[in-house]
Amino acid sequence: MKDTEILDPANIVKNREILYRLIVSQLFYDGYHNLAVELGSTVRADPPCPPSDRLLHVVIAGIQNEVPKEQNIYDDISSGIDLEFETEGSSLAPEPASYETAYVTSHKQSCRAGAFSFDGQLVATGSVDASIKILDVDRMLAKSAPEEIEPGREQQGHPVIRTLYDHTDEVAFLEFHPKEQILASGSRDCTVKLFDISKASVKKSHKIFTDVEPVRCLSFHPTGDYMAVGTDHNVLRVYDVNTAQCFVSAIPSQQHKGTVTCVKYALTGKVYATGSIDGCIKIWDGVSGRCINSIISAHNGEEVCSVQFSRNGKYLLSSGKDSVVKLHELSTSRCLIAYTGAGTTGKQEHNTQAVFNHTEDYVLFPDEATTSLCSWNSRNASRLHLMSLGHNGPVRYIIHSPTHPAFLTCSDDFRARFWFRRSTSH
Repeated sequence: MKDTEILDPANIVKNREILYRLIVSQLFYDGYHNLAVELGSTVRADPPCPPSDRLLHVVIAGIQNEVPKEQNIYDDISSGIDLEFETEGSSLAPEPASYETAYVTSHKQSCRAGAFSFDGQLVATGSVDASIKILDVDRMLAKSAPEEIEPGREQQGHPVIRTLYDHTDEVAFLEFHPKEQILASGSRDCTVKLFDISKASVKKSHKIFTDVEPVRCLSFHPTGDYMAVGTDHNVLRVYDVNTAQCFVSAIPSQQHKGTVTCVKYALTGKVYATGSIDGCIKIWDGVSGRCINSIISAHNGEEVCSVQFSRNGKYLLSSGKDSVVKLHELSTSRCLIAYTGAGTTGKQEHNTQAVFNHTEDYVLFPDEATTSLCSWNSRNASRLHLMSLGHNGPVRYIIHSPTHPAFLTCSDDFRARFWFRRSTSH
């Protein structure tokens, strides 16, 4: 930018607005909430400013002259949410409220589990009726919009490409292997089963991990070599997928004090997180298995329902039965942002999840009382449009595609709905 451009009155006003927003964001980040609210109101900061310490980094860079003028300080930043370097977060992803139902599949009882494959091409659903369905995303889209099918590809086939019956009780959790054509399912029949879905004829699992407690949740290590499993017991299990050897933390005082309700590995595999009925979130070392941090009473003492790492591993998104969604900064254990406004009663009866969309621009969370979708701008917590999810019962599971504007909702009305935004031109 030339000096004459910098001195242009319009640019001066714009730069001053940016400076004020940086100051407000820094105040929020440093815990001066009242000051930040007062300043934000005075300078009419709109939209609301998210907590960020970008101003501190800009000042440090300016003082030490560490950033050459030709270097872009954003060059090494991965895609996704990063409040350390963002305050505006202008988004190109479509709002979740603009998605439409592209396909509906039904089970014989409540649908409680769902999963996307890591390439976003397959979806799996699990039910209280002990069945698992695997569906092809392209076939679901073709069924919902046959006029868009390319010539010569009319024979897409049925979207449900596998139906698996190998459990004897409710399928509580599903996750695809990160590298191979394998689906893992955890059940209230006290087993985790692995299915080789590359073979059309296979109906039964090829590997079983047996426990003495009903399985609640599971998460693959990014390599696929290990799997963390949460059960009704308070001690988390970590299995070697190849040998079936089971590991648990050797320090009793580090364990949860109640059922493990959710578990998730970070994309690096260096850490994983667990949430529990005891209201606590724990962060574990991915190698030693030791608990390295605990967020006590993460949701005002209510049960923790879900945990999800941001792609860069800096943040943890969590939801609880207090109907509040929170974004935690892992380096400081602080709650940076609370996404509020879901749940008219303030406390929900069933577990559900908070998830990022595929670009981490938005946070999605089903409202139990109204069966509608609440969504927020992930960076400043501004509420977006509510959207009816079309279910006749509570949404018991939601998961967003890792690659496309699509998500899956599973409900007590026996149905799973696949939602998709067809036009991604803006």
